[in-house]
Amino acid sequence: MSDQPYSSSDPQGGRDQQAPSAEEPALQAAEEPEPAQPARDWPAPWPRRAALVLIAALAGLSYGWASSQDTIEFYYAAAVRSMSVSWHDFIFGAFDPAGTITLDKLPGAFWIQALAVRALGFHTWVIILPQVVEGVLTVLVLYRAVSRLAGPAAGLIAALIAAASPATVALNRGNISDSLMILLLVLAADAVSAAIATREEHARRAQALLILAAFWVGLAFQAKMIEAWLLLPALGLAYLLDGPGPLGRRVRQVAVAGILAGIVSLAWMTAVTLVPAANRPYADGSSDNSVYSQVFVYNGFGRFGDQTPLQLLASQLAPDQIIPIAPSGANRLFTGNLGRDTGWLLPAAFAAVIWGIASRWRRPRGDRLRACFVLWGAWLLILAVTFSLATFVQTYYTAALTPAIAALLAAAAVSVLAPRLPGENRRPGGNAARRVGLAIVSAGTTAYAVWLVPADGAHVPGWLVPAIIAVGAVAIVAIIGSTLIERAVLATVALASALVAALVAPAVASAGLTAHHESAFDAPFEPTRLAAVIASAPAKLAKIQQTIPRLQAVQANAPDLLAAQSSYIAAVFIYTSGLEALPIGGFTGTIPSPTLAQLKTDIASHQFHLVLALSTKDPRMRWIATHCRDLGPRTFLCIAPNAAASSAASPAEPGQPGSP
Repeated sequence: MSDQPYSSSDPQGGRDQQAPSAEEPALQAAEEPEPAQPARDWPAPWPRRAALVLIAALAGLSYGWASSQDTIEFYYAAAVRSMSVSWHDFIFGAFDPAGTITLDKLPGAFWIQALAVRALGFHTWVIILPQVVEGVLTVLVLYRAVSRLAGPAAGLIAALIAAASPATVALNRGNISDSLMILLLVLAADAVSAAIATREEHARRAQALLILAAFWVGLAFQAKMIEAWLLLPALGLAYLLDGPGPLGRRVRQVAVAGILAGIVSLAWMTAVTLVPAANRPYADGSSDNSVYSQVFVYNGFGRFGDQTPLQLLASQLAPDQIIPIAPSGANRLFTGNLGRDTGWLLPAAFAAVIWGIASRWRRPRGDRLRACFVLWGAWLLILAVTFSLATFVQTYYTAALTPAIAALLAAAAVSVLAPRLPGENRRPGGNAARRVGLAIVSAGTTAYAVWLVPADGAHVPGWLVPAIIAVGAVAIVAIIGSTLIERAVLATVALASALVAALVAPAVASAGLTAHHESAFDAPFEPTRLAAVIASAPAKLAKIQQTIPRLQAVQANAPDLLAAQSSYIAAVFIYTSGLEALPIGGFTGTIPSPTLAQLKTDIASHQFHLVLALSTKDPRMRWIATHCRDLGPRTFLCIAPNAAASSAASPAEPGQPGSP
């Protein structure tokens, strides 16, 4: 499909235009509205393709550089290792090799990682490779999506901004499912953009494109669940406002696509639910072995106001301590690690969407540039509000804002560079007003970047703040110069200077993440102490791996290496050895799987001997502490028949560990 969103013969975004009659050429020309976008193809095909390849190559390099040295989320990596050696575990998204419990997320993104491990072997770089590919594809698809509505120049700018985003670089250097979700949602936005650009008489093509968008959203749901659905209103609103055809038809088309998105989203969950519980792993995150509860409660509405899974886990690790959580609020995305991950350009993006929609609101239906601002502006607003209200936000969550920020700034940049906007032929000085606005936004972005750079953060170059100020000053001078002297070349130089000034801080931050082998759980210029803790994880895992032979000696002939309260603890041993470490209580250590009765049976049948406990408050752990040998700290040796005999002699205990 061509990335050229317009042509000189079709200036109104695909709508047929009636040529002015020979008798009234001047009158018709005066009444004819401005084109919805420029009627020229710039830059030329070969230069822009070369630029796009260069941007994609730089993105791939920053995502994949020395990825074997990155710190990854070993909880997910352990599940991928389990899924890679068993098709049963693969299909159900099982966490442990024995398939007793699932991940606490849907397995969509981890299926791809498991297939990569199955094909190439279990290595850190193999687990990260899918995210590198997904990140590069996101840059390319974003270029095409933005080009459809705002032109190829805007597409290139959007691709460059996305590739330079620290949040995106950090995310794609890890093994987090958000990389796949973002790619699939950008594909959905691309399909909707193509539907908006479709000619009015091609209703079937528009419907097919909306169905394709729904399919991508359904797959994105398999990667990150409800977050994928959050963007359905943005996709639907853009098409309803500027899609081809009568309103009734557009409503029907959007409704059909929405139903299909729901069907695709819920297909795997429904299929798993129909499998008898005895034949599938327990659904982690639920108290009733329901995948629906896992998705819509544990990973859905429970993330607003309730304790997060990390907080629940911490309450088992250290009951007397409380994990400090940054309070929700409108400023959350603009300060601290979240701000340094993606906030650099966030204020400018909000300014761009407000100006873009306001400047084109009165345009006729089908205006592609307005559709671009509506689509990506709604994307940005929905996710920004959600992240601001959620109980807890990981830094890598903010990478989902990057495509919208990039698209909005790119569309605004092209609009500012245009000689005039529709309606400005009656308002002298429109060009100057836009350039002055650009100068104000550029100055604000520069000042904000200087404020964001911490004085005591890790890996902060001493020259960064002076460079930000110097480049910002040059940009402001260039913009003012282009306002005083109306020349196309000066306008282009001014815009390029503004982009360089805006990108210098995030680009340096991204380069720092790459150079220091940092990944999804890192943020640019984070506190030195936090950076040291994250960087120490590989060394700690290596020490644990050295203990595996001693643990196997204790294991003797038991099928399982050990049992551990919480999948998070068991993950360390599964990840480093590939052996079964029975997870008790799922990720948080509180889930009712396995039950106390099942644990007694496993111990009596010599399924495992060693148990690692987080606390003694759980009824299962209290029983183990009472009937097994305490090796300290929080380590117990359960050897039948002594434990079995004690079990038979002990009073009955509740089967559900969460019961009082």
